Amino acid sequence: MIIKKIPVLLVSTLCLFGVWVKGSNGPEQPNLPIRAEAALLMDFHSGRVLFSKNESEKLFPASTTKVLTAWVAIKHGELNEQVKVGKEVSFRSPGESTAWLKEGQTLTLRELLIGMMLPSGNDAARTVAVHIGKKHLGTPNISDEEAINHFVAMMNQQAEEVGANHSHFMNPTGLHHPEHYSTAEDLALISKAVMKHKDFQEIVNLQNFTNPLLTYQNTNKLLDSNSTYYFKGTNGIKTGFTDEAGYCLISSAERNGKEYIAVVLKSSQDGVWKDSTTLLNKGFSTSP
Repeated sequence: MIIKKIPVLLVSTLCLFGVWVKGSNGPEQPNLPIRAEAALLMDFHSGRVLFSKNESEKLFPASTTKVLTAWVAIKHGELNEQVKVGKEVSFRSPGESTAWLKEGQTLTLRELLIGMMLPSGNDAARTVAVHIGKKHLGTPNISDEEAINHFVAMMNQQAEEVGANHSHFMNPTGLHHPEHYSTAEDLALISKAVMKHKDFQEIVNLQNFTNPLLTYQNTNKLLDSNSTYYFKGTNGIKTGFTDEAGYCLISSAERNGKEYIAVVLKSSQDGVWKDSTTLLNKGFSTSP
């Protein structure tokens, strides 16, 4: 009789142990058909993670980097201050995304951020970095390269302050560099922090922008009511692409007081929109 009872006890113990292990890893997550290499869905208000896939994997963030670039600029600049475009825009390489800035133009910092976030202008990102870097150092006569390097140091410090400790940024644009990387989790933390700024919210929620000098269309198709990828309630945030990074998107949407941030890294051209929509739909179908 004792011999017969031992297997039953062992099975019971293992079952209990299995339940305990499962619980120790946190709540069970839904099995979503996410094709991207990494993804994460976060409740904007509580910070609760509703879904994650390879959230700590270090990947190339491409132009989603510009979310952090904009945050540093907003924190250390004034949106109505005048900024003169310098020689930094001449560094544009073939195929780079651009805001079509010209040396000698004068724009407000807000207009530069719009040029950086809507069409993903690398020239606008460099101009912002040069301006804020020199302003923060209080030495306007330093080289553009020194100013950009200082700005990048500010970016890394800002990321660390919100707990984005698995990222390292080498430039303000997101152009490929082997030591320029982030994670889905870190980008969600950065985005959650910067989306608390009303000015940033207003910029990334623009579908298009026109002034006497420039006209921009937002690359975020979830915002475009004429796009097949339109997602009701979308209010940001940023697209990204390089050959090495694949297609990336940080998206945000709000409906009836509920708001979610979705991060998708290293997806396909079509999949980046489908993955993001799948994540956001999961958020809004989740009970409070």
